Amino acid sequence: MLVHIPLCKLCVLGVLCVNSFCFFCYIKPMTIAEKIQKDLVDAMRAKDELLLSVLRGVKSAIKYKETEKIKTLDEAETIQILQTLVKQRKESIDQFGKGNRQDLVDKETKELAILESYLPAGASDAEMDTAIAKAISETGANSMKQMGAVVKAAKAHLEGKVVDGKALSDLVRAKLS
Repeated sequence: MLVHIPLCKLCVLGVLCVNSFCFFCYIKPMTIAEKIQKDLVDAMRAKDELLLSVLRGVKSAIKYKETEKIKTLDEAETIQILQTLVKQRKESIDQFGKGNRQDLVDKETKELAILESYLPAGASDAEMDTAIAKAISETGANSMKQMGAVVKAAKAHLEGKVVDGKALSDLVRAKLS
């Protein structure tokens, strides 16, 4: 989603230029944090309680991390927070399933879907396989003792994509066994 950033009083009327950059205004992609804020306001207007609750939690987690680091977060750090929240939801779904709490499983599943909609596309299995193959050839790994180095190198190859660490380590374990 693109957002119009006016630089002068001529562009305040919302007239978008044909180019993505001109003397009067420019268009930049919306960050995840900005999109969450915009969707939060939209959820308030639509009175969508579930979406509102999830987005408030996300915004709170982002704000907490910003105050902890004493700086605004970049996209990678925001994605990392979202991944942490997704992981928490998956663990909750597992625990609630074991406890026969289907109502809470349904609620957590809906929250998980909302959170995953803000994450960029994840790495496919084929991409992970190629990254693992490159990492194994680079590190010269041939035993489980070198698994940590292979996972680290594979994550470096998949930088910029959302990678499930557990799935990646399971694939590495299968290749090295």
